[in-house]
Amino acid sequence: MSPSLSAEPDLPDDVAGEPASGSGATITPYRDGPLIVRGDFRLVDQDGAEIDPGRDTIALCRCGKSGIKPFCDGTHKRSGFSAPSAPSRPRPAAQILRQARGRAGDDRP
Repeated sequence: MSPSLSAEPDLPDDVAGEPASGSGATITPYRDGPLIVRGDFRLVDQDGAEIDPGRDTIALCRCGKSGIKPFCDGTHKRSGFSAPSAPSRPRPAAQILRQARGRAGDDRP
């Protein structure tokens, strides 16, 4: 991704612009890069004002150094940003939720 001040940030070379099939969005953290959001999503600021992404697939900044936040402009490559694609350990809240769902399923006839 090259730096840009346009409203349409560049996507990583290996990201297809097609949205995910089905309803909802798919969010993919790219190793050492942005969050790629595909599909049916709505982007809003902290006050609830809608931000027009201009496309169905966008890259959101994870490094905090983009000049066009919340979108990625590729600055993570020059800044040495490093982050895995997946969490290094399971989130406790997610595990608790899975366990609760499993117990709820046990009570069904």
